[in-house]
Amino acid sequence: MALKLAQKGANITVVDISAETGEETARMCRELGAEAIFVQADVSKVEDVQNYVAKTVETFGKIDWFFNNAGISGSGVRTAECSLEEFNAIVDVNFKGVYYGLKFVINEMLKTGGGVIVNTASLGGLVGLPTLGVYSATKHAVVGLTKVIAAEYGRENIRINAIAPGTNETPMVKAYPQELIAKFAEAIPMGRIGQPREVADVVCFLLSDEASYIHGAVISIDGGAAAV
Repeated sequence: MALKLAQKGANITVVDISAETGEETARMCRELGAEAIFVQADVSKVEDVQNYVAKTVETFGKIDWFFNNAGISGSGVRTAECSLEEFNAIVDVNFKGVYYGLKFVINEMLKTGGGVIVNTASLGGLVGLPTLGVYSATKHAVVGLTKVIAAEYGRENIRINAIAPGTNETPMVKAYPQELIAKFAEAIPMGRIGQPREVADVVCFLLSDEASYIHGAVISIDGGAAAV
């Protein structure tokens, strides 16, 4: 996503919990001709979120686009077997981290005439995913936040949507056992898992003026998984 925006000439703040991958992404953006900075953050910590917002405004003057994209999945146990430690970790990243980002970015956008936001929900925000109950619940919460903020801030030129990706070939998914990934692919009507670039294409569209009347929507990017 960062690389696609860099190719379009956007200034980029890359936010990542990993300094290694975050710095690498920012470097790649600069190689494409964009101005890009990296800010390390754990989005479950409100002070880290405030810092990445402040650093962005300090560097670039304002925030026009916000791709609110962070999440962890959990260990794959039935919901009542999920430990309280795991429950809190998932809620802290997937729900609180998303809310913190919205809170502080929206406040900045209101100062400068508005902006566009895309939240990352999930297939799990549209259907129940057995053994990923807490993850699924937090992604339903992201869908709810998206719709409420659309109703609250649309007249102030803040446009917001969410994406609901299915299983994609991301580092989180590639860490799963190969037989589980194959099982996921078999269950998808298109017969394969998705590629990150396919998600990035949709996010770029939603951030652009070409999507100027799409507001409060949740766009599935899942190879048809939510349809079955």
